[in-house]
Amino acid sequence: MTATAHARRLYDAGDLLYQWTARNVRARYQQSALGWLWAILLPTAQALTFTAVFTVVVPIDTGPVPYVLFSYVAIVPWTLLSAALPDMANSVVENMSLVTKIYFPREVLPIAALAARLMDAGVAAALSLVLFAWAGVPVFGPTWIALPLLVAIQLLLLLGAGLACAALNVLFRDVRAVLVLGIQIWFYATPVVYPVEMVPEQYRAFYFLNPMAGVVVGYRDVLLDGSWPGAYLASSAAAAVLIFVLGCVLFKRIEPRFSDVI
Repeated sequence: MTATAHARRLYDAGDLLYQWTARNVRARYQQSALGWLWAILLPTAQALTFTAVFTVVVPIDTGPVPYVLFSYVAIVPWTLLSAALPDMANSVVENMSLVTKIYFPREVLPIAALAARLMDAGVAAALSLVLFAWAGVPVFGPTWIALPLLVAIQLLLLLGAGLACAALNVLFRDVRAVLVLGIQIWFYATPVVYPVEMVPEQYRAFYFLNPMAGVVVGYRDVLLDGSWPGAYLASSAAAAVLIFVLGCVLFKRIEPRFSDVI
């Protein structure tokens, strides 16, 4: 089946994708007293914790931007990654009875897991507007039109990595555990809690091979500095496209084995 046919099949499954995304959201908050507030509380708690550590214990200079806003702008997209990838990795295995009995595009499961977490990220991002107002940072500057590009790059990265992990987790059930460990290491290799200027200049070309480094710096440039993303974003975009293509190919290669392995 060609890539166009696969895309068409997914498009035709749009209603199923919507329903499955809604199901994931309901399941997560069904017995929760705070409901959607958790989407704000978790990144806020992280931002406040990092602010206490990196303004009092180990001070980090973030210039005129308060550290809490500096970190929150990066924590929101990072939380999307750290929450979505494990969900996507487990999405096929969690629904093994459905996979073995009903025919539908299997990609719907990991994509719905990502879409549900994307809704959480949207709620968390809304709080940043309050922080912008508090810090006196201009809201909705001209550079904000670059935001869709940054979001698209990150979503391509997550889709590719998530599809690959979902397929591999069917064959090797410890993939999700390895992924959680890898995300922790990845966190420190990404400028979430520190500015990229702290990375020695001679190493930055290698540093930006990490696609999330360019994405996070891009968010800060666009939202906080009012500047356009630099050349570093090209390497992030190229890496995201490559990972997306490889993830799609790997998923389709392993998909025929789902019913047998599960």
